[in-house]
Amino acid sequence: MATAPDRWETVIGLEVHVQLRTRTKLFCGCPNAFGARPNAHLCPVCYGLPGALPVPNRRAVELAVLAGLALNCDIPDESVFERKNYFYPDLPKGYQITQFERPIARNGWLSIRADGPDGGEERRPRRIGIHRVQLEEDAGKLIHTGFPGAEDKSGVDFNRAGVPLIEVVSRPDLRSAEEAGAYARLLKSRMVFAGISDADMEKGNLRIDGNISVRERDGSENGGEDGRQDGRQDGRENGRKLGARVELKNLNSFRYLERAIRFEEERHRSLLARGEPVAVETRLYDESKGRTEAMRSKEEAEDYRYFPDPDLPPLRLPAGLVDEQRRRLPEFPDERAARYRSEHGVAADQAERIAARREIAEYYETALAAAVEAGSPTREAAATAARWVTGDVVAREKQDGRLAVDPARLGRLLHLRTAEEIPRSAARKVFAAMCETGREASDLIAELGLDEAAGGSELDALAARLAAEHPADRDSYRAGNRKAIGAFMGRAMRELGGRAAAREVRAALERALARDDDLPPPEGAGGE
Repeated sequence: MATAPDRWETVIGLEVHVQLRTRTKLFCGCPNAFGARPNAHLCPVCYGLPGALPVPNRRAVELAVLAGLALNCDIPDESVFERKNYFYPDLPKGYQITQFERPIARNGWLSIRADGPDGGEERRPRRIGIHRVQLEEDAGKLIHTGFPGAEDKSGVDFNRAGVPLIEVVSRPDLRSAEEAGAYARLLKSRMVFAGISDADMEKGNLRIDGNISVRERDGSENGGEDGRQDGRQDGRENGRKLGARVELKNLNSFRYLERAIRFEEERHRSLLARGEPVAVETRLYDESKGRTEAMRSKEEAEDYRYFPDPDLPPLRLPAGLVDEQRRRLPEFPDERAARYRSEHGVAADQAERIAARREIAEYYETALAAAVEAGSPTREAAATAARWVTGDVVAREKQDGRLAVDPARLGRLLHLRTAEEIPRSAARKVFAAMCETGREASDLIAELGLDEAAGGSELDALAARLAAEHPADRDSYRAGNRKAIGAFMGRAMRELGGRAAAREVRAALERALARDDDLPPPEGAGGE
């Protein structure tokens, strides 16, 4: 038997709802737009009134196929819309048009890297299976505030009813809150990069339901002799019994997702350790309390009475549509980051930060291409470009609200750095001037007086003077405090105004500060 902390294994599956980026709703011509006054975007099809027939939105179908391809899914030639029956105030028809048995995409996967719970474990790739991607319409939205004199009342806004969604249902392959967060973030990035969805979680464009259960690591069944918990039959995963499943509903941030899973994981383990059953139910996460609370008992598939929608024939994809969408697939952030690491030698954290935003990734690649065209070796230019893009460029973007310098012009400036024609401090001054003027680095260098680099005897003379002017720091250095050279570096670089490379300045200072009779030779000059 494993020790108590390792006795239990957490099993997690996610259902991620992604709103598709279309102009109109899934089955009618009403606008798919956020922010309108309540109940402004409605028609008889939205309400499901008698005689109103739904017609599938071709653009939504194309985006659903593209999403399936982005998630490495198989795309069958034919899928079926079904009615999922349940009665809730935000569902105007009393049923939702969705897919279940025959979805538009299935059998996909994503490969994730996730830190361990303590953040100290090495990240390693894990393939997470995707059971299906189903195309469906959204429900409306309940409003519980804003009713003067009727604080106990709620309203319903049906504008969102009928908006096209895909629901991405993972297999129960996730084993921790960290893995669930990594999977959800990767899925979101792929939807955004491919133009499938804005995935703005604050607007409800991406919402997550989590399914969590806990079982003993040795595979024993925790549901009693008949294999049941709370009167419901548990599922299986890879032939092994799953524990009682709890659904976490409507998680609208990755932070809430991870916190809710951690809370449920500990709650399940505590109950099972005491020999108490885990109720199969739907729960909501209360951020203010840092805990989940029961919402309702969990429905099963048979409770929804799925059946093919009689108003919608099977959805048969037009010839060539899948190949057409496949050609539209971009290079995704995880793929770009892997390429930057393998081909360019960029550090992993920098590669991921660059690849995370399509605009920044394209900016970096354009700047790198310009630096290489100017004569810089690819790997050296890539390292320099990665440092600048993740540092100076992004910092300046936050200040200006835009990428102020043309990436090709930045690339030519970076070539000057790679070729060591100007020191970094000078390059930063040139970059600031480029942000203000939009001009070429080569034109600005002379105007700023940076084309006459200091070196040789000028640096030695400056170093000797500074050593004489600051005897306390000089003597501290000579007594063995090598960090004292930092004060001299600051003084020298300020006086030079960016006209010399830091390592040359440091070498001159070390020569001036060292005495052959009581100090060993310097170990080497510093870098940037």
